[in-house]
Amino acid sequence: MKRRIAFIAAMLAVSALGSALASSAHAADAPRGQIVANSNACMGCHAVDRKLVGPSFQQIAAKYKGDAQAPAKLARKVKDGGSGVWGMIPMPAHQSMSDADIRTVVDWVLAGAPSK
Repeated sequence: MKRRIAFIAAMLAVSALGSALASSAHAADAPRGQIVANSNACMGCHAVDRKLVGPSFQQIAAKYKGDAQAPAKLARKVKDGGSGVWGMIPMPAHQSMSDADIRTVVDWVLAGAPSK
């Protein structure tokens, strides 16, 4: 378990640097949810259209389509972290993200993570 947490922490650190560089280059063209996701290292474990460490944002949108409780469930999952829904690798908590930023990302994800 300690190795998994260390691995995830390392992935987040590396992705934060890459995300910061990528987000500044494409910030004008990207939706707000994607910009917030890039700046909070979400892209270290998730991609829009393919599984990485965690599920793709499009997979998440499909799983929760039509679930009126999804925004609240996913916001809580982002803030508190969790495991077991998508596999054995836990999603770390993002306690430092503001509730507004979490809601922005969750809304973008549930909309299918559109590029515009």
